[in-house]
Amino acid sequence: MPGDRDERPTYRKRHRLSRDADYRAVYAERIKKAKGPLLVFVRANGLVEHRLGLAVGRRVGNAVARNRVKRLLREAFRLEQSALPRPCADLSYDIIVSARPHAPMPLATYRSALIELVTRCDREHHKRASRAGEPPDGR
Repeated sequence: MPGDRDERPTYRKRHRLSRDADYRAVYAERIKKAKGPLLVFVRANGLVEHRLGLAVGRRVGNAVARNRVKRLLREAFRLEQSALPRPCADLSYDIIVSARPHAPMPLATYRSALIELVTRCDREHHKRASRAGEPPDGR
């Protein structure tokens, strides 16, 4: 029907971390997990949608290789954002994925690594929040 919108996952501007202050806040939270060439940092953001930031340095390869890795990571995030854990039912995370030097892997590998790493970070976030006696949303 003309008025119906298909529910395909999207990756829009609102899903991006773009400000330096946002990156600094995520890094300052110091919740990070690594698997293979990927390192993931998370911070509860108080928004309804997850946001993604990428840190893919020159050591990963030339511009073509770096852009390929970034495209694959964005696509993995786009496809898996609904499956990623949340700090609370109505809140989400700011997620930074940092890539160490490696050859581009298949999309399925990035998808599974992203879910695993964010899940591990989510457990760490909840553990820290319960230790500090705070609600898990970080407010």
